[in-house]
Amino acid sequence: MFPAELVRPPRHWAERAYNVRRWTAMPNGGHFAAMEQPQLLAADIREFYRELS
Repeated sequence: MFPAELVRPPRHWAERAYNVRRWTAMPNGGHFAAMEQPQLLAADIREFYRELS
């Protein structure tokens, strides 16, 4: 979850609709997270897959 995201649903709403496996509150970034904070996003994606193996 990036703090400057356009829509920021509460976690419990997302968990009702989706199988949330990881929820990370990022320190900065927004709607275009891949361009704004690529290192943070890539590290979180790597950690997600690391937890699955």
